[in-house]
Amino acid sequence: MADSGLPHRPKPEETPEAGAQAAPAATGEGAPAAPSKNALKKAAKEKAKAEKAAQRAAQQQAQQQAAQEAVDTAKGLYGRLPDSEDLAPVTNFSQLSEEHYEKEVTVVARVDNARSQSAKLAFLMLRQQGQKVQAVIAAAEPISRQMVKWAGGINVNSIVQVTGIVKKPAVPVSSATLSELEIHIRKIYIIAEAAQQLPMQVKDAERPPPLSDIVEDGTQVDAEGAPIVTLKTRLDNRVLDLQTETSQAITWISSGVAELFTEYMLKSGARWIFTSKLTGSSSEGGSEVFEIKYFKRKAYLAQSPQLYKQMCIAGDMGSVFEVGPVFRAEDSNTHRHLTEFTGLDFEKTFRHHYHEVLEFAEQLLVFILTQLKERYKEQIAIIQKSYPKAGDFKLPKDGKALRLNYMDGIALLKEAGVDVSEQERFENDLTTAMEKQLGQIIREKYDTDFYVLDKFPTAVRPFYTKPDPENPTFSNSYDFFMRGEEIMSGAQRINDVKELEESMIKKGVDPKSEGFEDYLAAFRQGCPPHAGGGLGLNRIVMFFLGLPNIRLATLFPRDPQRLRP
Repeated sequence: MADSGLPHRPKPEETPEAGAQAAPAATGEGAPAAPSKNALKKAAKEKAKAEKAAQRAAQQQAQQQAAQEAVDTAKGLYGRLPDSEDLAPVTNFSQLSEEHYEKEVTVVARVDNARSQSAKLAFLMLRQQGQKVQAVIAAAEPISRQMVKWAGGINVNSIVQVTGIVKKPAVPVSSATLSELEIHIRKIYIIAEAAQQLPMQVKDAERPPPLSDIVEDGTQVDAEGAPIVTLKTRLDNRVLDLQTETSQAITWISSGVAELFTEYMLKSGARWIFTSKLTGSSSEGGSEVFEIKYFKRKAYLAQSPQLYKQMCIAGDMGSVFEVGPVFRAEDSNTHRHLTEFTGLDFEKTFRHHYHEVLEFAEQLLVFILTQLKERYKEQIAIIQKSYPKAGDFKLPKDGKALRLNYMDGIALLKEAGVDVSEQERFENDLTTAMEKQLGQIIREKYDTDFYVLDKFPTAVRPFYTKPDPENPTFSNSYDFFMRGEEIMSGAQRINDVKELEESMIKKGVDPKSEGFEDYLAAFRQGCPPHAGGGLGLNRIVMFFLGLPNIRLATLFPRDPQRLRP
């Protein structure tokens, strides 16, 4: 045939890789060509072949699993906690003793460490609120090798429920808190599994943090090669840090301070009040307040419940107290300052002299500190392992607080060679360095870490402080100190409205400004003589235990640099 000039169109069987599905070819109507019969047959064969292979693999897997289950004598004794598991009574580690030897117990705890010793033996260190107990699992009917392997591979920090027999170990377990017993596991279930990688290990956070977050030689391990966990890392991962034995004990001390304060106040007949933390003005009349948007106007977080306490006294409540948050917008990045702390505030009337209230406050602090030593001996001993000063706080031997006048303290410092010229001219209050040095002087001279300074200069106290009627240069005010650092500021308050307004003007506070109207109105209606004070719970805990930083004594610290977690 003569060449027509048109391209040759091969037949399907003439295309490359004949028998395979060909690429669609244009027909006269532009539609793709239908696959060949051979291509369809081959595709069907391949599909059937793949299906048979999948079935064989599934059968083999099922057979292997069945074979494993057939020899796993511990099936049902481990794994995820089943819904059908009986809720046996749970024993706390603090309850365990030699009386439990050879008895079965059920505990719920975290896995502090897990390791397989061999195919037939594994050890777990269980941790519960800081306390540790060793658990042992060995392959012996009905415990299987599979169960031992599984238990030895549980992720650290996972929460487990363990049932086992309490035994006396042949050698005391030195790494455990309860070294004279161990639990031989019969059943173990995971309640909550922890991530395989944690931002820090709880066991590494059990050692005290370095005094500075900067490791001097640039390394991140100590002399023994153990990781150094800085205070910043601890606070960034506070939930893990709170799981350490030391942190657990510190939080119990914090709880104890609040409990003892409340106990003493209630027994004295004081009324527990709850004041607003949103105010229309600065409660101290200063600038160190957090301003917030309150609908279409400004409001502030309360610097203290001071004004409200006094208004309650004017409301004939007689004696009041509060435990609550206090906010200070101070850009102070020190070891003892926070922008939010827990305040222990009180206010009460007196009959003749403000020293009636001062003596009450001294007895309150002596009660709290004495009872902490008596009721929390175990926690103090735990903390002392990391912070040696925790157990050496010195209380007055006669049970009475040492009370000195402010100028007596200045004289002691002057004798020691400290330049106190500004303090003698009443231009400044004591500096932190002066407070610490005075605390050391008093400890050496009077053998106490708790003392009171009375009669501060009027110039360094807030507007509501009552001047001494006999010498207005000084005021009827006082500060409490522990280890040479302030934990409380208090005073007799001005209860005459005219005198109060004059004092406000002298201190640069406008009595006609919004926010003080209701406060001053309370005094126009008559208010009895009263005094009080505000304690910092976090500072009490810090100085009582001799901690190097107040953040260690605070659950979730807030400072100028930290607003999380």
